[in-house]
Amino acid sequence: MPRKKIKTNHSQQATAKSNTIPSKTKRRRLIACALVTLMAVAGLLLYKQTGRERAVSITIPAAQYVGQNACAACHQTEAEQWRGSDHALAMQVVNDQTVLGDFNEAQFIYAGVTSTFYKRDGKFFARTDGPDGKLHDYEIAHVFGVRPLQQYLIAFPNGRLQALSIAWDARPAREGGQRWFHLYPDEKIKHDDPLHWTGRNQNWNYMCAECHSTNLQKNYDLVKDSYATTWSELNVSCEACHGPGSAHVTWAEAWKAGNKSAEDQTKGLLVNFRGAGNGNWEISDAAKGTAHWTGAPRLPVEVETCAPCHARRRPIISPSEPGRTFLDRYVPTLLDNGLYHADGQILDEVYEYGSFTQSKMYRAGVTCSDCHNPHSVKLLRTPLNTTCTKCHQAEKFDTAEHHRHQPATEAALCVNCHMPTKTYMGVDVRRDHSFRVPRPDLSVSYGTPNACTQCHKDKAAQWAADAVARWYGPNRRQEAHYGAAIDAGRRGLPEAEKGLIALANDRQMSAIVRATALSLLPDYPAQASLFSVQNGLKDEEALVRTAALRALELMQPEGRWPLVADLLRDPVRSVRIEAARGLAGTPPESLSAQQREDLKRAIAELVAAEMTTAERPDAHLNLSLLHVRTGRLDEAEQSLKTALRLEPRFVPGLINLADLYRSLNRDGEGEQLLRQAMALAPDSAQAVYSLGLLLVRRGQRKDALDYFRQAASLQPGVARYGYAYGLALHESGDLVGALRTLEQTHQRHPLDRETLIALLTFERDRGNLPSALRYAEKLVALAPQDQEARATLEQLRRMSRAVP
Repeated sequence: MPRKKIKTNHSQQATAKSNTIPSKTKRRRLIACALVTLMAVAGLLLYKQTGRERAVSITIPAAQYVGQNACAACHQTEAEQWRGSDHALAMQVVNDQTVLGDFNEAQFIYAGVTSTFYKRDGKFFARTDGPDGKLHDYEIAHVFGVRPLQQYLIAFPNGRLQALSIAWDARPAREGGQRWFHLYPDEKIKHDDPLHWTGRNQNWNYMCAECHSTNLQKNYDLVKDSYATTWSELNVSCEACHGPGSAHVTWAEAWKAGNKSAEDQTKGLLVNFRGAGNGNWEISDAAKGTAHWTGAPRLPVEVETCAPCHARRRPIISPSEPGRTFLDRYVPTLLDNGLYHADGQILDEVYEYGSFTQSKMYRAGVTCSDCHNPHSVKLLRTPLNTTCTKCHQAEKFDTAEHHRHQPATEAALCVNCHMPTKTYMGVDVRRDHSFRVPRPDLSVSYGTPNACTQCHKDKAAQWAADAVARWYGPNRRQEAHYGAAIDAGRRGLPEAEKGLIALANDRQMSAIVRATALSLLPDYPAQASLFSVQNGLKDEEALVRTAALRALELMQPEGRWPLVADLLRDPVRSVRIEAARGLAGTPPESLSAQQREDLKRAIAELVAAEMTTAERPDAHLNLSLLHVRTGRLDEAEQSLKTALRLEPRFVPGLINLADLYRSLNRDGEGEQLLRQAMALAPDSAQAVYSLGLLLVRRGQRKDALDYFRQAASLQPGVARYGYAYGLALHESGDLVGALRTLEQTHQRHPLDRETLIALLTFERDRGNLPSALRYAEKLVALAPQDQEARATLEQLRRMSRAVP
């Protein structure tokens, strides 16, 4: 189990107006994790008479957590395997046995601060910089994780536990371990930085606790900004995965007394891992050499139980409820730029779920425990290649003819070709779980990594591609890959639309790939894209339906209701709340009483989902956007002020509050907020751009010009900044500069219609009809159904024919 998980996509919806502040990849890696928080429910088990067994109806009270000792009484083998495992050692009390770090007056220097680790009266302390930048002595409250690194938690007022960013490298000294190191070695994190260990982004209660303890109850109080967090067991114990066990204990006692039935499948467990029926992996085709599942189709319960702590996701319900589907409790990230490479390989700290669900193995029914023992300190059931050859015939695949390396060496390990690694948190090496065939040819085309050059670091991707071509000839894997369409979509290339539509509509592709394709389609507002989004709304995969709902920005709000209304009653919560977000603000007078009730109920769920992370300013920014859509501007203002109360340096909150004040004719207050945002984040293009717009509204166009120039320079990847700068140059009388800037923006963003319209307009007005005609043709090619664009093109053609 990875030690520290990073759950940063809580701000996913806040990107509506706040995603323009650039952040380094490392600044997305906020140290922490999350676990399954389990909620007790009531149940009724009915045991029918079979043979000589007597019928007994047992009413089982609401399930409670009973602790691993109760489980161990009957499940001794599993309990013994669990002791000493990563789950058992996920979080521990502090003592001489659990603390791995050097607390013998050891010192570590980072960013000019000398931290000292020492013991006093049997307790462990760290003398390091606090929230005021001064050195303080902090007692270690808990140890966090065990290998390959260990972190240390410190208790702060208001029930907070904070994770030190100086961690202990628990690897052996021969591997470079047994040392203190900083999790952000290439940055200089000062006390006023959002990533400082005393800040909200390093808070255990929100960032880590759910995945390191059992039955975690966060108990956050928004008014006091405080926690009263509890757990039933400090570590990841039996009931973290199986759910509260009291009903199972009741069932077991009845079973021992003879009150049993072969028809009972759940055994009193809220999470039933045996619901898929019996079966085996069998190799029936020796020529193919790959196993297939012989039993009933396997259910996703196992993967969905592991997913909450092995996925990059945001919670939408608290506390979590055992037995519910993953997407009824969380919303996972897609294959987003900056998180995954275009071909789906892991990039940022995204864990295993997103890569595994892309894999052919996942679609074939492979689950986590086919390879891993979830109870044991030994993560794999059998050693390395033998784990693979249970399903992939050794005589065919574990041979030099297949892998082209010396047998019985590191190079001949299946995982080193099919599960390349990436190191997180400085020392934590994790494997990509998409189980892909090495494709160095894709690296040549799209710059994605490949397993070959991960080992042969002195070689180029082309060298690896040539080697694969020599080894396997024309039968090598060279089919089209979904990474091509995703790469083109990320880059905004006009030709990407066709590939993205094909991906979104391909039911043979994994849900996360199809959902990612849909997420990129809003940049392509053609009718074909809209049809694909509409199809996605009816897809059997909840993740695809959710992505399709987000992509509906292609459509005018008034046209959404007929397509989306039914999804307000979708069986999956993540779909319902996204439908509510898309339909919020629909005039109530246009709806029936039932429709108003459906929308009201779904919006209530959406608000509750955001309040699941009420300690995060992002959640209140999202709520403010919802309030704006529904016309409740006073509540929008209060939500933004709450966000800034929680985090006064929250730049997106400052920018959005300034924008709200614009709509309320309070630009004076808005200007103060924007200048405050610029002082906090001088590289915030959004803040600079917003101030430029404010100055235009005041008539200070000359002053605004410089701010538009800064915004376009700070973030050339955003089309509207270059567009605004081009318009400002034109208005200042610099036509040549305007055309140059707009053409540069067009080259970077060929799909941006506003830039094309400005170019054709300026060229037409100065009499350069050939250039104007060229831009008009591009505009029509982007939106063939746009009658206004077609009329402009015909007008320019007539004007061109009239010129002698």
